[in-house]
Amino acid sequence: MAQLHAFSIAAAASSGNLFFNGYKGGGLFPLHNKLYYSRRSSYCQELGAKMSEIHGCAVAPTVVSITEAHNMQVVRAILSSEKEVVHGIEEGRGLRGKLNKVVLAYSGGLDTSVIVPWLRENYGCEVVCFTADVGQGMRELEGLEEKAKASGACQLVVKDLKEEFVKDFIFPCLRAGAIYERKYLLGTSMARPVIAKAMVDVAREVGADAVSHGCTGKGNDQVRFELTFFALDPSLKVVAPWREWEITGREDAIEYAKSHNVPVPVTKKSIYSRDRNLWHLSHEGDILEDPDNEPKKDMFMMSVDPEDAPNRPEYVEIEIVSGIPISVNGKDLSPASLLSELNEIGGRHGIGRIDMVENRLVGMKSRGVYETPGGTILFTAARELESLTLDRETMQVKDSLALKYAELVYAGRWFDPLRESMDAFMEQIARTTTGSVTLKLYKGSVVVTGRKSPYSLYRQDISSFESGQIYDQADAAGFIRLYGLPMRVRAMLERGM
Repeated sequence: MAQLHAFSIAAAASSGNLFFNGYKGGGLFPLHNKLYYSRRSSYCQELGAKMSEIHGCAVAPTVVSITEAHNMQVVRAILSSEKEVVHGIEEGRGLRGKLNKVVLAYSGGLDTSVIVPWLRENYGCEVVCFTADVGQGMRELEGLEEKAKASGACQLVVKDLKEEFVKDFIFPCLRAGAIYERKYLLGTSMARPVIAKAMVDVAREVGADAVSHGCTGKGNDQVRFELTFFALDPSLKVVAPWREWEITGREDAIEYAKSHNVPVPVTKKSIYSRDRNLWHLSHEGDILEDPDNEPKKDMFMMSVDPEDAPNRPEYVEIEIVSGIPISVNGKDLSPASLLSELNEIGGRHGIGRIDMVENRLVGMKSRGVYETPGGTILFTAARELESLTLDRETMQVKDSLALKYAELVYAGRWFDPLRESMDAFMEQIARTTTGSVTLKLYKGSVVVTGRKSPYSLYRQDISSFESGQIYDQADAAGFIRLYGLPMRVRAMLERGM
């Protein structure tokens, strides 16, 4: 049973702002058995009259003066698990409703650190923080448990999803040739559904009735997360704080964090908004918001500047089986290890930098700069191998479907039956996409130098300019006459022939 302790609210007045228990703004105070949240001094004027009714308290419209504070007490229950729950909200409800347990997609950054106490205050719930390791690097995973607990979470769950991410999400997109708007290799788009899928699994494991994320209301990620939640467990409630709270920007979030004794992981000045995983690193914001500005040289993290890359090229051989890469330079590797190897090789040669203005799902355009060294190498190798193994009609149909496939992934519809059906088609036609490709990497460029396949449709004895028994050049005359017949008939009609 929870042990009950009492504490006094210490209050002071300063410039019309309320101070409760050491919190400036954003604090909770009791009023007629309910908890109210004060964030701006304007609230004092609205609630001044009601506060004056409380025994031992007097509130002025402009200057807050609270006397005999020792007579005011609020009961705080400290649970055995050291989680603190502020009582006074009827039946344990939060300011916006009641949830039992929420699984939060947690990065340890400012936004998700602030969301933890916000969920507890507004929904009266326990918060389980979930972090997915999709290859963002150990540096981003360090100290997460301490940060989560300091924010008020009851538990942190970390899952290593790197192999699943590459095998079940990246490689199918690679096999499909999915590229969004001619350039974007879908790094973030592929990562969100694998994370959201794991969140649903964790929600079931811990008995949560809701999930939450820190995506803004302007971006694509909110759609990607929530469509996955809908597809895998429609019974889960979804809480998206950025679409609900009064926090309007990073400075507000920092002030909220400080008022709730949450460690602030960043300063008020943030240079770029980044998303990193094993496939890519994206950069947005700051000077990149003007599409006419050249990215700064020191912004890039996965790749060297092509101008500073080695002066000698490096050759790399990729072996592919049924559209899926399995080895690098003759060394068999797991999916995640293979991609990591190519990231290192490609990064030192400045491979895979993309600067683009894209159309977001929500309607606006955005500018992003992406580093995808290993992915660029793999896409080049896969396409070159297909030039040997796919006939013209199949290649054209595949390319046309790849556009729709990429659009579905970008839009967060990974678990849509349409994408799954298209993936079955891609798997079928890739059965013969087996062989090896040799590429030359040099100062940001990837050039194919050789490709071979046991299923190659290329026949040297047919393609040679030398005469052969299979292809008779004289046959071309009849083919041209039949192939060009529609054009010839139209021209005859126009000339009255």
